[in-house]
Amino acid sequence: MLAVLFWLSLFFIFYSYLGYPLTLKIVSLFRARPVLQGDIAPQVSMIITAHNEESRIEAKLQNTFLLVYPAWRLTVIVASDCSTDRTDEIVRSHADRGVKLVRAPERRGKEYAQQCAVEAASGEILVFSDVATILEPNGIVQIVRNFNDPSVGCVSSVDRFIDSVGRVGGEGAYVRYEMALRNLEMQVHSLVGLSGSFFAARRTVCTPWAPNLQSDFSVLLNSIRQGMRGVADPACVGIYQNIADERQEFQRKVRTIVRGIAVLMKNLRLLHPGRYGLFAWQLFSHKLCRWLVPFFLIGAAATNLFLLADGFIYRLAFAGHLLFYWMAWEGGRSATAPRIARIPSYFVMANMAVLTAWYRYFFAGGAPVTWEPSKR
Repeated sequence: MLAVLFWLSLFFIFYSYLGYPLTLKIVSLFRARPVLQGDIAPQVSMIITAHNEESRIEAKLQNTFLLVYPAWRLTVIVASDCSTDRTDEIVRSHADRGVKLVRAPERRGKEYAQQCAVEAASGEILVFSDVATILEPNGIVQIVRNFNDPSVGCVSSVDRFIDSVGRVGGEGAYVRYEMALRNLEMQVHSLVGLSGSFFAARRTVCTPWAPNLQSDFSVLLNSIRQGMRGVADPACVGIYQNIADERQEFQRKVRTIVRGIAVLMKNLRLLHPGRYGLFAWQLFSHKLCRWLVPFFLIGAAATNLFLLADGFIYRLAFAGHLLFYWMAWEGGRSATAPRIARIPSYFVMANMAVLTAWYRYFFAGGAPVTWEPSKR
């Protein structure tokens, strides 16, 4: 029995990170769904959510004014989550440039503030962006091109990081892996997640809106329910400064994951392959399996310990466990650690965040409602 648990744990770990992408690659050889982009200019409402952002909201608005989308087809709405600083005042000072302030009547979190803005918006395409995210001048033009395809319900941008002096950072192994996985998912059928810092959606898939659930994930699932899909456009880039404090970055990951778990738990019926076909498999593989990896890691290590006397293969596997976690420890101790050690370190940190998220979901009040934007 222990041997069965050991090999099942290893199988699910490798399937989550390697088997799933490999299967997607094989399926993509026989099934391809290109996005039929086109030069369209629908009415767009851009929604920027803010809470106490007096130090950054002016820069965000100035960046927005540089967007090259036709002014008469673009409305800018700032959704203030009951800001108590000068955020609202700064936004109102740009009313003559068409910026509209929508202030939530009470502080109930980011998604509730977004809901207030959605109800006030008139665009057929809604673009969501965080205050900390910088858009390129053609950002809106490019992202709406994807809605020329009637199968597209929502579109994700690609994240790019900048350092403290404004230099665009290179892509790490994890980012390259995630971007490759997104491309494969989109070729086969649909994305399973959007970038919350910059994404767009048809107004129709923003209903129903869940004011207490992660909006980017919920909007994508709404698209699937309505017979559409989510795609990513590598030409749409959201640039933001990386979080330098590793503890703050860890907590951000935990918040993101626990909010994602809350959405998944409310939408478990989407895992039904008879009703949702390929997407049910994608959701199971990318989200549920990935979020169960920490338990598989614990299971593999624990059963391996009890199987040491059962053969050389188990002793070799245990040595592999020790080597992997030693590399993770070394990689986490220094920013100058070799890349081969930083990958295990990031892997362990990410799965610790998942494990912490599960604990918070079940034992510490579930997903947080109110929010504090990350200080970068």
